[in-house]
Amino acid sequence: MDISQPRLCCRCVLAICFVALAAAVSRPSACGMAAQPDRPSQPPHVLFILADDLGWGDVGFHGGPIQTPTLDALAASGARLEQFYAQPVCSPTRAALLTGRYPIRHGLQVGVVRPWAQHGLPLQERTLPQALREAGYQTAICGKWHLGHFQPAYLPTQRGFDHQYGHYNGALDYFTHVRDGGHDWHRDDRACYDQGYSTFLLADEAVQIIRQHAPPKPLFLYLPFNAVHSPWQVPRDYLDRYASMQGPRRTYAGMVTAMDEAIGRVVAALDEKQMRQDTLIIFASDNGGPAPGRVTSNGSYRAGKGTLYEGGVRVVAFATWPQYIQPGSVVDQPLHMVDWYPTLLRLAGASLDQELPLDGRDAWPTIAQGKPSPHEEILLNAAPASGAILVGPWKLVINGSTGTADAQVLPGKRRARRQGGDELVELFDLAADPYEKENLAAKQPEQVQQLRARYEALARQAVPPKIQPKPPGFQSPKVWGENP
Repeated sequence: MDISQPRLCCRCVLAICFVALAAAVSRPSACGMAAQPDRPSQPPHVLFILADDLGWGDVGFHGGPIQTPTLDALAASGARLEQFYAQPVCSPTRAALLTGRYPIRHGLQVGVVRPWAQHGLPLQERTLPQALREAGYQTAICGKWHLGHFQPAYLPTQRGFDHQYGHYNGALDYFTHVRDGGHDWHRDDRACYDQGYSTFLLADEAVQIIRQHAPPKPLFLYLPFNAVHSPWQVPRDYLDRYASMQGPRRTYAGMVTAMDEAIGRVVAALDEKQMRQDTLIIFASDNGGPAPGRVTSNGSYRAGKGTLYEGGVRVVAFATWPQYIQPGSVVDQPLHMVDWYPTLLRLAGASLDQELPLDGRDAWPTIAQGKPSPHEEILLNAAPASGAILVGPWKLVINGSTGTADAQVLPGKRRARRQGGDELVELFDLAADPYEKENLAAKQPEQVQQLRARYEALARQAVPPKIQPKPPGFQSPKVWGENP
């Protein structure tokens, strides 16, 4: 899709300037990276930025046409995680991040936590902010929660966050902050009526948290933007930058650039506070881009959000931290969102002793020293109608385009029935075929059998999905998170 090359606005120029030195570094591969210090002597500040529905090919450092100078420079200043996996849709990825456990453990392996849901992230789970707070961190969330709000016990300030700002549901209006007729904007889990474009409001709050923070107390700032999830909305001047694009793709492109500028302001606040050198910045998308080719781009990867193909679960990601992560490095080892939980706890000096076992592994040696992946296998999902597992270069996919409420049907492919019916089993060698063009299941039956056995062993551990239909006659409350 063609796109004009519009001139950068002053905010873009500022974003480029403050990271210009980082952008000028070389790009060694992980296997050839220079030796880095093993681990910090002091716990780092952590800024974890999670984009919503960002396509793989929609950042400049992946060759995309959309302007992302801040993300490009940050990625160049650290390690690009080029085989980093998330779940096919929003809520499961957030659950994986905050617990270090696969969503099959939570009953969140199918769909997302809907506004009317009478469930959320189970209360027995120890969360990342809880564990970091135990280690002396100040904790804050600015953005989308999406892990349950039907009872006060499920709200962010009851799950380890000292401060909360943002919204509980997905797909809210970016300007009115309304979802399905109910107000969904909150500060410390009470209704808040700040006016403005949500992407910018979240950045404003993050900047204030950084400015008011008192080192040496370490800070965990979780910044899960609702950008660039639908509804696709952006201030008019961002549309004007992409005049050659049409339809929702044009709006989406403006949203990506608006988010990039917002992130630039947050990172600039770290510089102003002289916290940047002591801060680990992590960026990722929660899943692949939806409607690839029409709205988003997942590059050459197959399919998109809601599927178990690479376009749905291999996501944009990087980590940067001066002195500890080699600038310009590229990590081509498979890692998963669950890995950040044990990785961050160990960097923070927090205890990993807990009742519920982890699926995540400490990924720091892989990211900082170029070591192999800590995983023998990665479960991409195990739902009643679909699933996928990764073992080395081999990927087994069962009914890859079904199993979530947001699933897509690939052109020319039949959709397997959710209950009974034929099963579509696919085997891919990602080392030779990263774009999943050739199904090797018929040629490699022994490999299918081996991966299937490992998949079934994990699938048997799954708790039943908690997804629920919308109750008949359900009416949205005036304010989400409060009783109707």
